[in-house]
Amino acid sequence: MRQDIRRIHFIGICGTAMANLAVKMHELGYEVTGSDENVYPPMSTFLKEKQIPVSVGFRKENVAYNPDLVIIGNAVSRGNPEAEYVLDNKLRYLSLPEALKHFFLWGKRNIIVSGTHGKTTSASLLAWCLEKAEKDPSFLIGGIPRNFGYGFKIGKSPFFVLEGDEYDSAFFDKRSKFLHYLPEIVIINNIEFDHCDIFRSLDDILISFRHLIRLIPQSGLLVANGDDPHVRSLLDESFAPVETFGFRSDVTWYINNLEYQRFGVHFDLSRQGKLFGRFFVPLAGNHNVMNTVGVIVVLHHLGIPADMIQEGLSTFLSVRRRLEVRGEVNGITVYDDFAHHPTAIRETLQGLALRYPDRRIWAIFEPRTNTTRRNIFQKELPAAFELAYGVAIGRINREHQLRPDEKLDREQLRADLAIKKKPVFYHDEVEKIIDWLIPQLESGDQVVIMSNGSFDNIHEKLLARLREEFHADRSSDTANRG
Repeated sequence: MRQDIRRIHFIGICGTAMANLAVKMHELGYEVTGSDENVYPPMSTFLKEKQIPVSVGFRKENVAYNPDLVIIGNAVSRGNPEAEYVLDNKLRYLSLPEALKHFFLWGKRNIIVSGTHGKTTSASLLAWCLEKAEKDPSFLIGGIPRNFGYGFKIGKSPFFVLEGDEYDSAFFDKRSKFLHYLPEIVIINNIEFDHCDIFRSLDDILISFRHLIRLIPQSGLLVANGDDPHVRSLLDESFAPVETFGFRSDVTWYINNLEYQRFGVHFDLSRQGKLFGRFFVPLAGNHNVMNTVGVIVVLHHLGIPADMIQEGLSTFLSVRRRLEVRGEVNGITVYDDFAHHPTAIRETLQGLALRYPDRRIWAIFEPRTNTTRRNIFQKELPAAFELAYGVAIGRINREHQLRPDEKLDREQLRADLAIKKKPVFYHDEVEKIIDWLIPQLESGDQVVIMSNGSFDNIHEKLLARLREEFHADRSSDTANRG
């Protein structure tokens, strides 16, 4: 395939994995173009910096130059004018995971990091630890690890770390992406119901993970969260050796003696009853300890000594949009976080509360995913915000596409949170949310903005208003003193 391909077009190029693949193909010498209707940072900025032209909006003219290959993102559906042009004109096309397999994965030692939560952080941490151990790994991650500044790298070693998404591959291939990734080693962090637009039930999701496990060769390894009952239910499917990790005493790798500090957490890790080592990772929350231990198990399997593992862990800078500090004004810190599931919301807030137990947390949430904009988690969301001092809910994304009986009821969510004596507010306009929030903020407060989209750039708008208020207060104080 590669010999007769020079020009490649990406439909839906601003998805995190799509953008990273596009940049890598561009660096390999292919002429790359792309299009998307949702063009916003950080991926839009990333593509612009790499000088990849991106057309805003989908039009058949974007592919009328008849590229040699079209890579179609999984957010693209039938009716998309570019996809229809591709089909009508019989252009060569692949899904993103198919393209990865054809161009990069054959013959590699592929390590797949999977699960409902923690994939991006775990995959980034694993890639960085291998890099620090001078293994020069390849990786594809659905985000931008801050240690690298990019999410796709082709290294010289056989190791290839991939974030393994259970979401479907494309409108023409409804299999989970990770089933294309030729796994040798698989981490399963956890399994919960999500992606209601793709899966009808948790059982459907378990089928996809069952298929993934069956692809691991006997010479490979399955690294599994032993605390998760859904993960444990699948372990007998593996033909490869299985190593479990968690806080239960019956797992292979047992975590205990956690000590939380402002800049991270220390913990002991025992293997089969014998202390393997005490580790530190500069991340917050029990969920990130679990993410870290899954990575440690893989590194140990690959022969990386414990002291070298710790060197990688201690220098890890996390991932953009994973509790990323966007700014601080007058002691008020504004974070950007990708959390878009009740469990992810709860764990993110818990991690921040453990790091700063004496500070108030404000959670600002945008119901954007196909699952959270529906009422599937209506009952779970109030408990997810338990550790927030106050909560604001933004606009329901693409609300017009939902039936009234299926969309998230923000008024009910407000009422449920108000019962818990929390300040709570919802509005479609971010400016109104900011108007409600700012008078209540105090120095030391932590504001966590949670969305997997741009959220109308609320982060920068809030910071700008905070700076205005701070400078106005200082000017008033100066005038009063005068």
